[in-house]
Amino acid sequence: MLWSAWTAAAMAAEPVIIHYPAFPQGSETRFQPYLDLLLEAVEHTNAKYGPATLRPSARLMNEARYLQELQQGNLDVIWSSTTEERERQMLAVRIPLDKGLLGYRIALIPADRQTAVAGVRDLAGLRRLRVGQGLGWEDVQLYRYNGIKVTEAGYEQLFSMLDKKRFDLFPRGIGEVFPEFDSRAPIYPGLAVDKTLLLYYPWPYYFFFNREHGAELAKRIEEGLRLMLKDGSYDRFFQQHYGAAIRRAELDNRTLIRLENPMLPKDTPLDDARLWYRPGR
Repeated sequence: MLWSAWTAAAMAAEPVIIHYPAFPQGSETRFQPYLDLLLEAVEHTNAKYGPATLRPSARLMNEARYLQELQQGNLDVIWSSTTEERERQMLAVRIPLDKGLLGYRIALIPADRQTAVAGVRDLAGLRRLRVGQGLGWEDVQLYRYNGIKVTEAGYEQLFSMLDKKRFDLFPRGIGEVFPEFDSRAPIYPGLAVDKTLLLYYPWPYYFFFNREHGAELAKRIEEGLRLMLKDGSYDRFFQQHYGAAIRRAELDNRTLIRLENPMLPKDTPLDDARLWYRPGR
């Protein structure tokens, strides 16, 4: 049962089932925090809306697939970066799922290219390198807009290609890069985490809902997130999932290079100090 039938289930005192996209093994470091946050937001609103259960889709889905499935009404909620087009097609709850941390990128690199990467001091220098990105990722358009060469491949394939030096940088979110490196270094011993660069582009990651049928669920999740902001549990969640990675990143020792995001909706809130992480804050 999708969320459009939530009222009848609530009246019958049955837990409402909220369907989300099942993600492939190996993507836990990327997506599990969003699922944990969704569950906590739901639990914060059980008293008002009644119990709910999260259920993954029967089939594994990449981002392109789950965006389509949400619009077709086959899912209740997804997580994704925001764009003008996406906010026209779907209903966004504009509370960043990671305080905007995903917009700060640290790269995986071939270990023997650390000296060359350390010589990059600005966007012009970055344009002399090639980055790797997943097939269909919105970031591809962003990097190319900023004049940066991009190689596209499947997510898992990118680690192998980087190990073989098919490109120079695989920029990852601060919360992603270290778990990905730690789990794959035994397989690809030629990889390293770059020690010198910090790329930044505004990249809000939101929960999205079906525009026609998802308004009630969107309202519930937004209320839950705002309750978490108010009682401090959002900050505790953030520190639990990302605090160690931020400390390990040693941000103050990195050269910050800013990129433009041409897909960002013009009215996207970027200045909320409660939500958005800033280096050195």
